[in-house]
Amino acid sequence: MSRRAAPSVPASSSPRRRSRLKITAAVLAALAVVVVGGLVVVYEKLDGNLNVTDVAGQLRDRPEQSPLPTGEDGEEPTAPVNILVIGSDTRAGEGNGIDDQNPGQRSDTNILLHLSGDRSFAYGVSIARDTVVERPDCYTDTGEVIPGGLDMWNAAYEEGGAACLIQQTEQLTGVRIDDFVEIDFNGFREMVDALGGVTVCVPEEVNDTTGNIYLPAGTYEVEGQQALDYVRVRYSVGNGSDVGRMKRQQAFMATMVNEATSAGTLANPVKLYNFLDAATESLTISSGLGSLADLVGLARQVNGIGLDRVQFTSVPIRQYEPDPNRLEWKPRAAERLWELIRTDQPLSGGLTKDVVTAAEGVPGSEPSDSPSATASASAIPDPEESAKAAAEAERRLANGLCA
Repeated sequence: MSRRAAPSVPASSSPRRRSRLKITAAVLAALAVVVVGGLVVVYEKLDGNLNVTDVAGQLRDRPEQSPLPTGEDGEEPTAPVNILVIGSDTRAGEGNGIDDQNPGQRSDTNILLHLSGDRSFAYGVSIARDTVVERPDCYTDTGEVIPGGLDMWNAAYEEGGAACLIQQTEQLTGVRIDDFVEIDFNGFREMVDALGGVTVCVPEEVNDTTGNIYLPAGTYEVEGQQALDYVRVRYSVGNGSDVGRMKRQQAFMATMVNEATSAGTLANPVKLYNFLDAATESLTISSGLGSLADLVGLARQVNGIGLDRVQFTSVPIRQYEPDPNRLEWKPRAAERLWELIRTDQPLSGGLTKDVVTAAEGVPGSEPSDSPSATASASAIPDPEESAKAAAEAERRLANGLCA
């Protein structure tokens, strides 16, 4: 029987070729190690930036946790989450001495953020700092009592920090606060700068010599300090009330959420890192959000809801009769709002009247002096559509957005 010739070895399988493959594999492995190592370093840097504090031991007579929704298709249900977002006006710390005001600290911004159990909606409720309330007793970390009394909402934070503000929020709303996030002036500034500025549409002229800010009506990109001045200015804009400032803050936050979650940020590693570095370095958070992984998980959940399902509103208020410069909650409407949160329901009825969604934060074009600038010369305006457009323009203006 004839013997078959042994197959020849292809030139590509030569020792030199195999040597090159080994070198390439070694280089790729080394690069992988460098990349993974770099990611670990970045993660540890960002995680180490966080200032974590636990105030649970200072809270008393807490409301019950929100009930778990019914899981669908055998999935494990997730719990509703209530987070108190605190903007501190402290002048202590590097970069916070923006003026010669009181060196103490008060909660300049107070937002109760509710995420639904099924993560299909979320809303942030702004609480006016000038609201007069019966502040309950709260406690120091050593158990000493800080007596309550009739006071403005933001005084609780000055008296006993985040723990006292959470105690007040829980006792007056019946809503269990799961976590809190606190940010100061300098942190806000640095987050805006890390995004390269935030575009805002200013519905009316801002001219405040005290705050050193002037912006004609129009669309602008504001950076750190100017952004801070814009969201804090009060007396020279609109009716000079705290309510107007809250609306402006809500509109700015909606725009900032848009910018932070845009492809221009998420697809830009340097910009994304700078923003995350500024954010984590500026935050004081509760132990329930005590790691970067926890914050990233929360951000993914919010992003998964969709910007049009993330809403911003305010507690219904009225003038406080003993002092017209102060506010008080409208009892029935406010209780209706707290009940929706306690039972994990979306905003409804009159509570949706002044809502701003995160999707609305995308600024429009600069206002035109002519109301008919974009109208067709031959078009006959529909009275019903014109009325709807006018009502929508009025709503947007009232909520700090361009018409």
